[in-house]
Amino acid sequence: MSGPPEQTFEQLLASLEQTIGRLAEGTAPLDELVAAHERAVRLVSEAEKRLESLRARAEALSAQLR
Repeated sequence: MSGPPEQTFEQLLASLEQTIGRLAEGTAPLDELVAAHERAVRLVSEAEKRLESLRARAEALSAQLR
């Protein structure tokens, strides 16, 4: 059984922007704000991992072109 399809990097950033916007509003109940903060932390972590992977791939491709 497979999980949900993986988001593209752009979709990941859009989710992060939406979550940060919700936090910035500050109008939701506290439990929803805490959940949004936790989601933002997970999204940032995932984005950092994805960027590192993309950076490594770009460096490998660059090395092949030399």
